[in-house]
Amino acid sequence: MATPIQDLPIEVAQGEMVTRYIEWGDMALRHASVPAGTDFGPVLQGLPADRCPCPHWGIVLAGSLRLEHADGTVETANAGEVYYWPAGHTATSAEGAVFLEVGPVAPMRQFHDHARRLFG
Repeated sequence: MATPIQDLPIEVAQGEMVTRYIEWGDMALRHASVPAGTDFGPVLQGLPADRCPCPHWGIVLAGSLRLEHADGTVETANAGEVYYWPAGHTATSAEGAVFLEVGPVAPMRQFHDHARRLFG
């Protein structure tokens, strides 16, 4: 199954932030484009420990993301790098980023439903 990115259902469209989300089998996929200065902290408030409940495997296509994990460790994922982030992270992007991530449906849907409630 192949789908052009622009045909994936829009999850959130708020100014320069656009995320697209789809569930295929037991996995979900998100394509996101976030502007410079993005802080995911406010979006994650209300989820367990105010952090992302989902593990993600993905790739940063442009820009970079700064991750803070539940144990306090910090890492940066840059354009062209693949990543694994366990559940319990939060992120910011000083320069903006475009990324694609995959994770198990149940926790990905938990974030999806939460974001849809926030951004309608």
